Amino acid sequence: MLAATEPEMAAGLLLLSYPLHPPKKPEQMRTAHFQNLRTPALFVSGTKDEFGTVEELTSAIKLMAARTELFSVDGAAHSLLPRKNPEAVLEAIVSRFTEFF
Repeated sequence: MLAATEPEMAAGLLLLSYPLHPPKKPEQMRTAHFQNLRTPALFVSGTKDEFGTVEELTSAIKLMAARTELFSVDGAAHSLLPRKNPEAVLEAIVSRFTEFF
């Protein structure tokens, strides 16, 4: 939200498991500030995140005028880290972050 009002505060945003809406309440979207964001933003979200589906995030980030990307972690919930091989997920996020910015 700060970047929406003061874009010079950050060169880019890494949004890990952005809580798009409360679980099971997709009508309460937390996107009012998205239209004012001009800062490049990389969203990282699990495909089983109850705070927003990949489809909902894909639609929501279209509200932003900035360069955006959604990196989805297959099978991950809101915590992003699966029980099996969390190190690989962390490496993939760091790699995508490096390429995006």
